[in-house]
Amino acid sequence: MEPTASEHAPTTSAKSRPAAASGRVLALLHTSPAHVPVFDALRDEEHPGLELRHLVVEELLARARVEGPDAVAGAVRAALDEAAAQGADAVLCTCSTIGGVAETAGAPVPVLRADRPMAAAAVAAGSRVVVLATLESTLEPTVALVEEEARRAGRPVQVRTLLVDGAWERFAAGDIEGCARKVAVAADAVTDADALVLAQGSMASAQDFTTTSVPVLSSPRPGLAAGAAAVRGR
Repeated sequence: MEPTASEHAPTTSAKSRPAAASGRVLALLHTSPAHVPVFDALRDEEHPGLELRHLVVEELLARARVEGPDAVAGAVRAALDEAAAQGADAVLCTCSTIGGVAETAGAPVPVLRADRPMAAAAVAAGSRVVVLATLESTLEPTVALVEEEARRAGRPVQVRTLLVDGAWERFAAGDIEGCARKVAVAADAVTDADALVLAQGSMASAQDFTTTSVPVLSSPRPGLAAGAAAVRGR
């Protein structure tokens, strides 16, 4: 039997704005607590008045890495149902590994992948896309997403992948900057690409350290914008 979201003890951010102030609630499904301050800061900067409710379920990624994303489909749906029951108008999944499962879970509210707008931007930038990741489990879902967006746009695309060795270990140890710098070095070494995709939201800060002239794309900012638009639409 799939464990429920409550059995994984998801946490809710204490920084959410009162629902009465805006009437718009976006839940974010994370697999790392490190994403909470990132999205709160982006909300404060670009979407004031939007209430964020953070559900952090680390077990989803841990299990998906071992058994594959489909193995956590039931637990993902339970988390989405919980978010809806708590009043969310939409849910934004910030984990690229389980994003496809969340998007197709059939939840009672709209569910968006934070990385989909990034993938669309990569396709618009050109036909040569390089996907960088710190976890191997993220590569296949992200490549599939870029190819899906290319088909939607009717544009040809060639996607290559690059796993940044050692970066995830630094992130897991709490060395966010060390992870970002390793990713930036790997990104700067790629010269034959029209766009570089940072597959995981945890890699976004690498943009602060890259020097390449190739566009380096990450998911948190455009993903949150899409989530904000979704709740406005409801």
